[in-house]
Amino acid sequence: MSSKVREEMIFHGRVQGVGFRYKISYLADAFRVTGWVRNEYDGSVHAELQGAPEEIEQILTRLGQDRYIELEGIDRRKIPLDEEEHLFEIRG
Repeated sequence: MSSKVREEMIFHGRVQGVGFRYKISYLADAFRVTGWVRNEYDGSVHAELQGAPEEIEQILTRLGQDRYIELEGIDRRKIPLDEEEHLFEIRG
């Protein structure tokens, strides 16, 4: 099993009003990834995902295949792990 990583991501495109936060939350639960997601005022969606790198990639692949979501870009950067986190939550 791979070691965990944590990534901060900002999703751009048609990502608000299309169930994006609920879809990413569902996928995070399915792939045992923790973190959080929230809508931003500029129309983007901000998230932090923590888990095995291959699980995070599976989530991103499935988001890209959703018929209502149109991802135009993802800003990604690795950040320190949050060892106290044990679930995925939808914020704001």
